[in-house]
Amino acid sequence: MTQSHTIRTFRPGDMGLVCSRQAILYDEGYGWGRPMEALLGEITSAFLRNFKEGREQCWIAEVDGVMAGSIFVTDGGDNVAKLRLLYVEPFARGLGVGGALVSQVVGFAREAGYDRLQLWTHSILTSARRLYAAAGMEIVATEVHHAFGKPEQGETWEMRL
Repeated sequence: MTQSHTIRTFRPGDMGLVCSRQAILYDEGYGWGRPMEALLGEITSAFLRNFKEGREQCWIAEVDGVMAGSIFVTDGGDNVAKLRLLYVEPFARGLGVGGALVSQVVGFAREAGYDRLQLWTHSILTSARRLYAAAGMEIVATEVHHAFGKPEQGETWEMRL
């Protein structure tokens, strides 16, 4: 039987779940541990504290009522929207959740009147990178950093809206 997903906007309690699941998955998959969890906590807290109605949003994907992934769009200033914290649970991969979440952000950013959409990711995150390329985004900068305890190649992606 094929599972389908639904997408909804965030509600109370979602930020903690998003932060927790991503911290666990990034630690298990890449060993990013505490530094990544701290970054996730900072991003989700700032999102709630500074939320700009009509300019920012978080969407939660669910499969059978269970969180299957999330994505955020935040106001990066200078009329640039930032795509943040995309993730899809392992059990939901291959169901089209990631592509649907990215499409949600692109559509919202266009409707909100942003000029550009930008994100920061890592070369090691191949599935996410495929989604970004399929949406029309391109790499505009790369830089090796040590923020998560070992060298990682960070990438900035962007698209004109």
